[in-house]
Amino acid sequence: MPRAQALDIAKERGYDLVQMSGASVPPVCKLLDYGKFKYDALKKEKEIKKSQKVIETKEVRLSMTIEEHDIAYRVSSAIKFLKDGNKVKVTLRMKGREQSYVKKAIEVVNDFCSRVKEYGETEKQPELLGRNVFVVISPKKTK
Repeated sequence: MPRAQALDIAKERGYDLVQMSGASVPPVCKLLDYGKFKYDALKKEKEIKKSQKVIETKEVRLSMTIEEHDIAYRVSSAIKFLKDGNKVKVTLRMKGREQSYVKKAIEVVNDFCSRVKEYGETEKQPELLGRNVFVVISPKKTK
């Protein structure tokens, strides 16, 4: 029907004429309350956002000379992060002469990973970037 006739019908019934698909020929329009339409669309969008889980990456820093109690504390923190569904980035920074003992640094990181393997799995092997050794642990999938 012509646009003017559709606008008259919409005004008569107290609705708005809303174009749903302008790409088609002829354009598709609906008679509806535009305020309610926008409100419902906004409500749906909020519901979708609320149902999404945002995965954060938490960081745990280690050192070459870390003591047993300190590593146990960091393991418990990492387990808490993994239980919450977050990824854990383990960083070991080497200072000064420690840079010549890369194998020892990788051992410390692997030991840490073995302590949390019940709750998460490493995405890849520890890697050396500059003076840091990195590894990312992601939470295990729950079935």
